[in-house]
Amino acid sequence: MMQPLDEAIAHVRGPATCPVIMEYGDYECPYARAAFREIQQVQRRLSGGVRFAFRHFPLTEIHPHALAAPTAAEAASLQHQFWSMHELLFRRQSALEEDDLRQYAAELDLDVKRFDIDRIGAGVLERVRRDVESGIVSGEVQGTPTLFIDGVVHRGPYDAASVLNALVART
Repeated sequence: MMQPLDEAIAHVRGPATCPVIMEYGDYECPYARAAFREIQQVQRRLSGGVRFAFRHFPLTEIHPHALAAPTAAEAASLQHQFWSMHELLFRRQSALEEDDLRQYAAELDLDVKRFDIDRIGAGVLERVRRDVESGIVSGEVQGTPTLFIDGVVHRGPYDAASVLNALVART
């Protein structure tokens, strides 16, 4: 079972009264990017009728930028740009080198010097570690993407139609 969302720290968007899709993802994972795109379709189709949350689960054993990307997202979050950075990282998945991440920060009009400092800070690393731990504790997250719908792991495909059907089945 998924640990509940802590509204004070969770990366979540959408009305609090709606069903929640939670994705554990890795910005370098092509399957997590595909799930991200499908979830975007679900959000567009339900226009305000679903809530989306994201937790980091970097697969550091297989992806060389698995930790750099979520720390960039978290550093951007400290400047209120998590979702913008989140989308850039998935859209530009093949360009996650240090220079790329700094360029994305500049594109988002972040304070790049602060961004660089925050990325290596204990708070950002702790935030990523907390997400990973919550996935491990769930007993369900083995890789990415792993989706939960209203707190229950979704074992089916993650195309938009399947996720929509699962949402309907849960409500």
